[in-house]
Amino acid sequence: MAIRLLSLLMLLVLSCSPSGRDGEEIERIMLAQQEAWNRGSVREFMQPYWPSDSLCFIGRRGVTKGWQATLDNYLMAYPDTSAMGRLQFTNSSVDVLSDDAAYVIGKWELFRSEDTLSGYYSLLWRKMSGKWLIVADHSS
Repeated sequence: MAIRLLSLLMLLVLSCSPSGRDGEEIERIMLAQQEAWNRGSVREFMQPYWPSDSLCFIGRRGVTKGWQATLDNYLMAYPDTSAMGRLQFTNSSVDVLSDDAAYVIGKWELFRSEDTLSGYYSLLWRKMSGKWLIVADHSS
């Protein structure tokens, strides 16, 4: 009986841990981001990115600094819904490192009528003013 009670207590503590809730919150944000992309809204897709000149995006063409520059690159590369296709994220790990930092690794796939593109990402998230934001994105 005591072992059962202890097991139940441990399960309760683990399910209520901040990292579990924070990881789920990041997953929800990424799902909303994916849905925004699939509706054709690049601006809404960009909402989880840190609105700062210090945002760092690393892609095939190198390093881009800043939220606006990152948005501009997306708008240039994906000018319409045909170019945008249908996006799917598949996270392989969501590691909450502390109360205000998380690291996500996963795969992106972009299904378009003429082709399918895919690659991988690593995202550094920071919790600022109670909100999780992407501060660095390395997508290839």
